[in-house]
Amino acid sequence: MIVVGFDSTTTEAQKLFFTRDGHVDFFSSAPLENIKANNEKVTSVVNITTGDMEFSILIMAFEFKKALMQEHFNENYMESSKFPKSTFKGRILNLADIKWDTDGEYSADVTGDITIHGVTKNISTKGTVIVKEGKFKAKSDFVLKPEDFDIEIPGVVRNNIAKFIKISVENQYEPLNK
Repeated sequence: MIVVGFDSTTTEAQKLFFTRDGHVDFFSSAPLENIKANNEKVTSVVNITTGDMEFSILIMAFEFKKALMQEHFNENYMESSKFPKSTFKGRILNLADIKWDTDGEYSADVTGDITIHGVTKNISTKGTVIVKEGKFKAKSDFVLKPEDFDIEIPGVVRNNIAKFIKISVENQYEPLNK
């Protein structure tokens, strides 16, 4: 089980929303074979008062169509026994533009630190927040380079894996009741 923490000094005016079954997938387009994996074990918390957000993703929960791909991903590239999770800790920058109490679709500017394979990098991306009936869905697509996170791709298969990996995130959040 993954636990995502927030500062325990939150006040009653702050509103926390969470998910334990968020979705992240990645896609690598390469000449010999496209690589796609899905992960439904994403835990996330968003504070809609401050814009603070955190994600935690179990690396071994990524599922591939081919078992051998999944094995290579965990053992050879991600070293998931050594680096079992990926995290993101950031903030929604344009918080005032999102009407959390009004159904609608809003653009979100997000920045923060992502940690993958033991390496932390600052990233900024755009996302969409869809508010409906007191809950919301958050979606974002962005691109990462494996080499930026010290993920080594052996020369033999280097041409089979794209230099840039497309990451897609989609999480449905519900109020966190204390």
